[in-house]
Amino acid sequence: MSNASQSTPHSLRTHIGFFGRCNVGKSSLINALCGQTIAIVSEVAGTTTDAVVKSIELGALGPCVLIDTAGFDDSTALGQQRRQQSERAAQKCDLAVIVCGATDDYDLEREWIGRFERMGVPTVVLLGKCDMLISPDSTARKIEQQLGVFPLLISASRREGMDKLLETMIDRLKADAKDELTITGGLVGRGDSVVLVMPQDSSAPKGRLIMPQVQTLRELLDLGCVPICCQPAELDSALARLTTPPQLIITDSQVFGYVAERVPEGSMLTSFSVLMACYKGDAPLFVEGAKKIEQLTEQSRVLIAEACSHAPASEDIGRVKLPAMLRRKVGQGLQIDVVGGDDFPADLTPYDLVIHCGACMFTRRHVLARVLRAEAQGVAMTNYGIAIAHLQGILPRVVWPQSGK
Repeated sequence: MSNASQSTPHSLRTHIGFFGRCNVGKSSLINALCGQTIAIVSEVAGTTTDAVVKSIELGALGPCVLIDTAGFDDSTALGQQRRQQSERAAQKCDLAVIVCGATDDYDLEREWIGRFERMGVPTVVLLGKCDMLISPDSTARKIEQQLGVFPLLISASRREGMDKLLETMIDRLKADAKDELTITGGLVGRGDSVVLVMPQDSSAPKGRLIMPQVQTLRELLDLGCVPICCQPAELDSALARLTTPPQLIITDSQVFGYVAERVPEGSMLTSFSVLMACYKGDAPLFVEGAKKIEQLTEQSRVLIAEACSHAPASEDIGRVKLPAMLRRKVGQGLQIDVVGGDDFPADLTPYDLVIHCGACMFTRRHVLARVLRAEAQGVAMTNYGIAIAHLQGILPRVVWPQSGK
């Protein structure tokens, strides 16, 4: 396993989840794919509790995250909690592997396949532990009759069918892939100068940059752009040293207003969070959702969702600055709840608006699962950068990839 693979952030890896009933061979299958013992294997139902996550480079699939989940028929005392963990894992998947066993009906498998179809997640159906079945083919035909797909026949213990499994996973992911998304999405190209305004507060530990800054800077270098990095106080000086205006200025959203006043004619303006809204989410939907801010009253309720969990800092954007901006506009009575990490409510209907962070720590699938949940429940949703640009009256000036704005 290469060091490069291990250094790839989780949010940039292909997430593959393994789902099925208890003891159908999910854990054994993952161990066989990894070539090492990652997940505990036992004949005792309910052995897998919290989702087991393993980062690995998997052949032609490249850097991946393999997710081993609890059986979705777990009837133990903690079964409901374990199933909830599996449901959370499902929201992060780029591909779902449905592992079947020998049973009379496959209603649960059908239910989960339908769930993934609604989320737009491709699936691979297989029959595990084939070496332990008297007639794998007859069981496979029963699965085909009930699920509409003939499963792959797999024996993890004998490593039979593993090459076919990898090939099928690659095919499913390729068929599902759209044009590869990039962070800057065609806004800039080779030779363009780009100014990045990066205030360094306590959310960025000494010696490190925060993830959106790192990812954006790396992409600009790969594109052959000429990035110029500065803090807000040095922006005027940085611009003065350029013989022509930069093609693009990318700023941290918390200084959007300050930077907007200094953008020279001919330069485009955006923020790291706005770029992440396109890269990880749905920018047009977030722009529409920001309009809900105008309808908020002191009786309204807003949910601020952060992708990562951390101890709040005094200048924290999601827990301090953004709530203060909202209350200055709407009133001090506005109720604002803040959640972090996986603590995203299943029921969003108590809220008038959801404001999500840039989600640099999440996969695009994970963010879109939350977007779909909000849409299904009729709750408006936006993100930090777009909400702040709206609040400061500069959203019409802000650009984002693959749109006219």
